[in-house]
Amino acid sequence: MGISLVRIDYAPYGQNPPHTHPRATEILVLIEGTLYVGFVSSNQDNNRLFAKILHPGDVFVFPIGMIHFQVNMGKTPAVAFAGLSSQNAGVITIADTVFGANPPINPEVLAQAFQLDVNVVKDLEDKFKN
Repeated sequence: MGISLVRIDYAPYGQNPPHTHPRATEILVLIEGTLYVGFVSSNQDNNRLFAKILHPGDVFVFPIGMIHFQVNMGKTPAVAFAGLSSQNAGVITIADTVFGANPPINPEVLAQAFQLDVNVVKDLEDKFKN
């Protein structure tokens, strides 16, 4: 049909970490709780952050391919529904993909890319091993 729908349940202070859907735009409606949501625009747009705190009934759109996130800001669970403009939107979780690559990306490459000490990169890679 060209669309998909997902219910997302967030634990108190839980998050859906930075990720992207390479084949779909996402529209999220908050049903319960409070979420801090946002996406980062492209490099050509100076990587601007578009973010908002959502309350029940609020809606937010994440454009196709943009890195985005949601974080429960409250002490109680939050519930949202998201529609995606593809039945196969795909998902690429940024930290899992970069630090959990198999085989691992050379830590020197990631250290330079993220401006981190190589030992910090190695520690992150250990945390994200499959």
